[in-house]
Amino acid sequence: MQAQLILASASPRRSELLKQIGVHHSIMAVDIDETPWPDESPAAYVERVAAEKSALCQAISDTDLPVLAADTSVICDGRILGKPEDLQHAVEMLSLLSGRKHQVYSAVSLRGRQHWQALSVSDVCFRPLSHREIVAYWQTGEPHDKAGGYAIQGLASVFIESITGSFSGVMGLPLFETAQLLSLAGIDIIQ
Repeated sequence: MQAQLILASASPRRSELLKQIGVHHSIMAVDIDETPWPDESPAAYVERVAAEKSALCQAISDTDLPVLAADTSVICDGRILGKPEDLQHAVEMLSLLSGRKHQVYSAVSLRGRQHWQALSVSDVCFRPLSHREIVAYWQTGEPHDKAGGYAIQGLASVFIESITGSFSGVMGLPLFETAQLLSLAGIDIIQ
């Protein structure tokens, strides 16, 4: 079936989530500077990064297909936790999340003839984690390229005591909000 849009992401999770709701897409990953600006709020940060990804992808694509981009960040104590650089950084991040609640902000940007954006904010509560568990989790390789150093859909699911909000948003693409934007652009889902 023909693609309905371009996904501006190399994330296999985002692609799987789009497939889950029946959206046929092609993939065109783009690389932008994702450094937070000084005093930038978490919401403004993820919205800006998602918008920059969709804008760049639309500018370099050779098609009129709409472009969908997303950005997801783990926030604890107002601090944006990126991807862990090494074991020490992962231990620092996961120790910060251990035994407490944090937020996951996930922004979606859809560009066609217009630009639409949506934001999902979810609360995630971790059970207490031991240093040994964190090191063992790092050694699986799963947290290496994940915001906040964990994947809710993977092995880290055993760390999660509760979640309030969007499970798919914590994975990287909030499907409720994404479906709303797709509807605005006239893109059918669940075909």
